[in-house]
Amino acid sequence: MTDLDPFEIKILREMQRDASQTTAEIAERVGLSVSPCWRRIDRLEREGFIRKRVALVDRRKVGLNAHVFAQVKLDAHGRANLDEFSEAIRSFPEVLDAYVLMGTTDFMLRIVAKDIDAYERFFFDQLSKLPGVQEINSTVALSEIKATTELPLR
Repeated sequence: MTDLDPFEIKILREMQRDASQTTAEIAERVGLSVSPCWRRIDRLEREGFIRKRVALVDRRKVGLNAHVFAQVKLDAHGRANLDEFSEAIRSFPEVLDAYVLMGTTDFMLRIVAKDIDAYERFFFDQLSKLPGVQEINSTVALSEIKATTELPLR
C-alpha cells in the first residue's frame, strides 16, 4: 500500500463498506473536511486504487440460485492457447470470476445460473465445447458462509 496515507486508507475502507456515501459523509467518518477528502478520492480514482463504483446485486433476488465452482484442465494443445480460452471465458456472463492456477488444474471459475438445469445447459452447450478443454470438475455451493468485496486494509 505504497503512497497511501492513513486518511486514504480510511477513505478506501469507507468506500468499500458503502460507495454510495457522499464525499461529506466520508469526510466526516475519516476526520477530514470535504475538500481534502474529495482531492484524495479523486487521486485514488485517477491512480487506479479505486477501479470503479458498483452496486452489489443479490444474485438470488434476480433468480440466479445456482452457485458453482468449476475447475478446468486444458489438454497440452489447450495450454498453448491460454489466451484464447481466457478470452472465451470473459465472454460468458455466467462466469463471474476466473483465475489461472498453478497445480493440477489450469483455471478456477465461479459461475452463477438460474438453477442446476441451467448450469447443466451452460456446461454442455458452451463450457465443455471450448477448444482444449480436457476435464471440468464442478462443485455446487450449498450455502454461502462469507462473501465480501472488502479488502483487509490496515
